[in-house]
Amino acid sequence: MIKASYKKYILEFKQASGTSRGILRTKETWFLFLEREGKKGIGECGLFRGLSIDDRPDYEDKMKWVSENINLGLENLLTETIEFPSIQFGLEQAFLSLNSDDLFTLYPSDFSLGKASISINGLIWMGDKAFMQQQIKDKLQQGFTTIKMKIGAIDFDTELSLLKSIRNEFSAKEIELRVDANGAFTPENALDKLKKLSELELHSIEQPIKQGQWQEMAELCSKTPLDIALDEELIGVFSTEDKLKCIETIKPQYIILKPSLVGGIKGSNEWIEIASNHRAGNWITSALESNVGLNAIAQWTYTLDNPLPQGLGTGGLFTNNFESPLEVIDGGLQYNRNKKWYFNL
Repeated sequence: MIKASYKKYILEFKQASGTSRGILRTKETWFLFLEREGKKGIGECGLFRGLSIDDRPDYEDKMKWVSENINLGLENLLTETIEFPSIQFGLEQAFLSLNSDDLFTLYPSDFSLGKASISINGLIWMGDKAFMQQQIKDKLQQGFTTIKMKIGAIDFDTELSLLKSIRNEFSAKEIELRVDANGAFTPENALDKLKKLSELELHSIEQPIKQGQWQEMAELCSKTPLDIALDEELIGVFSTEDKLKCIETIKPQYIILKPSLVGGIKGSNEWIEIASNHRAGNWITSALESNVGLNAIAQWTYTLDNPLPQGLGTGGLFTNNFESPLEVIDGGLQYNRNKKWYFNL
């Protein structure tokens, strides 16, 4: 018999982080604890208020229900939590952890052994021009060769000039540039903006218009001079049939998978298979989880053997994150076996 419990935890940003949805100062997350015959397991349910489809009043009720019904088994629990993707991912982690030799080694590999790293992009948060310039400078000094910049919160021409300043200094071969609009453009102005951005030889743009406009997004993807990656578009699409319809309708160049938002590992794997069958690439991104969730995403991501830089560098954003072996060195995420986990909750 498995015993289960859960606990809420508030992560605090080192400095307020800007997105097109506003300023983030704290991030709520939940932990699921399992115990069986003295052995323990842990999983993070990375609820993202304002973005997750499971940002709803009965979230804690569902956590309580899961804890009380944990012995239904993982597959049944995943079915029962279909509308709570962050809980699904927490469950997957917790069961992997419980069945592992080590609480935090979920997918043994060269990565978890500290012998290999995962290439990641350096993330530039929104803010005024000086703040964004400083971040860009810092990321380049830290050895990143892929930069992802969030756009859509300040004046477009200012953002364009920031990107131009990078391109004037570094060619597309030297620095790969990605942008994330978080749905900030309109169907009417998006194509014109994509044309201007494409002149800077960018790799791709995430979610140029708000999700839920499948026909408008499909038209953009068919006409765009710049590869489009779906992100928020995947949130709240639960069934295999609807996932297939989404990809067949829009025909994106890429999809971006945040396991906490799209049904954990099982849900993400299904998206990857459907997208691959329709010639769409993918990469994995964390969604402001603590190092517990980030560790799970990173270990799983390594097993996918995807050569594209992934979006896994958010562990250093918080003042009260948990100490872990995860380190970002020269634009790559590594697992330093000389460092220990310190999980105090």
